[in-house]
Amino acid sequence: MRAARQAGAGLALGGLMGGLMACSPAAPGKDAPPVAKPEYLPGDVVLMGGDLVQARVAMKGARGPEDVQDYARCWVAGYALQHGAGFVRQVRTIRDKEGGVWRADAVYSVTSALPAGQQTIDADVTVQDCRDRGIPTGQ
Repeated sequence: MRAARQAGAGLALGGLMGGLMACSPAAPGKDAPPVAKPEYLPGDVVLMGGDLVQARVAMKGARGPEDVQDYARCWVAGYALQHGAGFVRQVRTIRDKEGGVWRADAVYSVTSALPAGQQTIDADVTVQDCRDRGIPTGQ
C-alpha cells in the first residue's frame, strides 16, 4: 500500500511538472511572435502659417499607432532643425490604418525659443534619438 501511495505521488508530481513546463516561455526564435520590420514611406511637411506645420507620414510594419506617431515626431524634429528652429510642440495627431499602412496627419508648432506648455520637444535631442532608433528624420 505504501509503495502504491509513493508511486501515485510521483505520478502527480510528474504531471504537475509537465504542466509547468508547458507554461514556460518559448525559446527565442521558436514560436516567438514575429519582430516588426518597419518600412518608412516618404513623408512631407507643409507650412500652415505662423509657426504651425502639418506633417503627413505613412509606414508599413508598425506595431501600432505609437510607431507612426513617433515617425511624425521625428520627421517634424528634422524639419525644425533644417529651418533653424530648436523646438516643436505637438498640437494634434490623427492616426489611421488602412490596408496594413499606418498614416499620421500631425500638426506641430515649430519655434526657435522654448514654447509654452508641458509637452515641448527639443529637436536636437529628438533627432538623435530617432537616428539611434532607425527612424527617418526628414533631413
